[in-house]
Amino acid sequence: MNTISFKKIREFVKGHPAADAGLSAWYKLARKARWQNIVDVRKSYPHADLVGKYVVFNISGNNYRLIAEIHFESQLVLIREILTHKDYDKGKWKK
Repeated sequence: MNTISFKKIREFVKGHPAADAGLSAWYKLARKARWQNIVDVRKSYPHADLVGKYVVFNISGNNYRLIAEIHFESQLVLIREILTHKDYDKGKWKK
């Protein structure tokens, strides 16, 4: 998958260094993945959820949430948000 953008990961990790290992692992896996649908995503990340047009990944033991838009046909992953679990629960990202 062509994953855009690592910049969001770098920026998030500056304020949340504990997220570094989990986000880096997600990025490496996503870059190598050839997901065709949500079922394929769940083979790599069993707790990934489809929320509207986004796939939400639990990162670092569910401490963080990575929200991505995945275009399976073009093999493109767009990172939309990375949030703490607390910020995710506020739901502002859905707007």
